[in-house]
Amino acid sequence: MDVLIAGAGPAGSRLAGNLAGKGLSVILVEKLAKASQNAFSSAVVPIDSIRSGLIPEESVSSYWKSWNIFDPQGIAHQWTNPQCLGAVLDFQKLRENLWQKAIDQGVIFLSGCYVKSALSTKDYVEVIIVGPHQEVMTKRVLFVVDATGHSRLLIGKKQRDSNFNGDKILIGSGIEWIIKVDINQFKRWDDRITFFLGSKWVKNGYAWIFPMADCKLKVGVCSLPPLDERKINYNQINLLALKNLISRFDMVDSPVTDKHGGIINSTINRREAHYSGRIIGVGDAVSTANLLGGEGIRHALLSADVLAPLLVKACKLSSNSNGYFLLLHKYQKQLSRKLGWRWAISNRLAKKTWWNLSDQKGDKRIQMLIKSLSLKASADEISALLFDYRFERYGFRLLPYLLMGWRGV
Repeated sequence: MDVLIAGAGPAGSRLAGNLAGKGLSVILVEKLAKASQNAFSSAVVPIDSIRSGLIPEESVSSYWKSWNIFDPQGIAHQWTNPQCLGAVLDFQKLRENLWQKAIDQGVIFLSGCYVKSALSTKDYVEVIIVGPHQEVMTKRVLFVVDATGHSRLLIGKKQRDSNFNGDKILIGSGIEWIIKVDINQFKRWDDRITFFLGSKWVKNGYAWIFPMADCKLKVGVCSLPPLDERKINYNQINLLALKNLISRFDMVDSPVTDKHGGIINSTINRREAHYSGRIIGVGDAVSTANLLGGEGIRHALLSADVLAPLLVKACKLSSNSNGYFLLLHKYQKQLSRKLGWRWAISNRLAKKTWWNLSDQKGDKRIQMLIKSLSLKASADEISALLFDYRFERYGFRLLPYLLMGWRGV
């Protein structure tokens, strides 16, 4: 057996299919028994990621062409584009699509299982897998990929031992409900993605309402608190903010079809180790979730696409430790180039924005930013900022705000 992948999220399942398509024997291990379980992701993506084939069109729940932002005073600001700007995904369908593609390529898919341990040696990795009925299986493979997301269950200890090379890990948490509303309520949110910014909406974060098919709405809250406030129970704070949002827009009596939550966990500069021996990280395990908008799906898939050809070559050179070591060493550099130089800038800006968004002073900064955007930015420019981190298109007009974001970083 060539490769075992722990975790069948977007990165893990995409990588499994890519590797099997190149002739490798692959085991994909996933702790969830069904794709519908904890299908947490706000799942908003730019239209280019659909048109390019990065994300399967079958996973799209709805399309949108407007940005709608409520400022700290509760005033709505809207930017509309004549053409479609992006899509809201059905995360369950995305999972199902990626899982099925992996299986069709010949991947051995073990659902309801988890990797208990992975011991990397000079020539192979000894893996212990626990099955759905607590049965224990032992496998010996050339490489193991940690695709366990923010948990970093296999590679995380090695990353922490290196102290992330001084690049501290930042942790955010989110909660999202899927709410079924009537057609009149739905029209208010259709064809647009809506965000709520300001400490009165959410402290140290933001809230959202996104339209889905069948008059369903994704209603969620995410917070990224300062490191010294991690002991505060932000899950309860987020839940209260979510319920206030639902009440504010008269959805208290609307049926909730699903409730889920998740963690965002990333470093600013992605300096943590991307591999340790024959264990390699992918997706959120190597900080591909961007902190500015909490977006992870596109970048997780990208990391899988970058790693796949290198890992195929590494398997062929597995008996040559220097050969595969040099290939894996290229992984982090190639992924950083793909993500681009703007990545660290957006993460630094996110840190200062969300950490400072806890009082009137922070609200005033956000108010100034939204006002400037309303006067000077178009809908596609906002997309370029939040999805492509293209600050230079109009960012210098907002220089006072951006400078505040850089202080103390």
